[in-house]
Amino acid sequence: MTSRAWTSCGRASILTLAALIGAGNPAAMAQTSSDPAAPVVLAQAQPEQRGAVTNLPVPRYVSLKGNEGNARRGPSLSHRIDWVFRHAGMPLRVVAEFGHWRRVEDKDGAGGWVHYALLSGVRTALVTQDMLELRTRPNPQADVVARAEAGAILRLNECNPEWCRVSGGGQRGWVLKTSIWGVDPGEVRD
Repeated sequence: MTSRAWTSCGRASILTLAALIGAGNPAAMAQTSSDPAAPVVLAQAQPEQRGAVTNLPVPRYVSLKGNEGNARRGPSLSHRIDWVFRHAGMPLRVVAEFGHWRRVEDKDGAGGWVHYALLSGVRTALVTQDMLELRTRPNPQADVVARAEAGAILRLNECNPEWCRVSGGGQRGWVLKTSIWGVDPGEVRD
């Protein structure tokens, strides 16, 4: 495209293009002022970070496979154990990878390096609200089918932008994302 063609497309087209480039990324949104003298600011969208070993998204959520998992100061058996996770199915967030090791964090940010064999791709969520109501539908007026105590670990099923369907203790229902930990706010799961 020549510079003449570019300048002839006009400010409205440039703003539309800028909005499309930054769509879905508030940090990349263009200034859409009606003032023709206002500068148009374009920022590049941040690419999704991927793990160097698995090429999976980082950060991502996993769960503890067994009843116990040692979190070490560094990615090898020779490093000191700083933390021990003691609940099967506990949701953890992978924040880094190195060889067969994954740096994980729990809801409070505690963690360390865990061998990948101790982790599962099964998604779970930790209840953060006491006596959380599981509902028949993703609607605050839907019938309550069960209640879960704070600290309970539930299996994570489908999620829409605000609600997730969870199961545990023989019960299934929908909960608000804000009442659980183990899923990102904008994450949608089928």
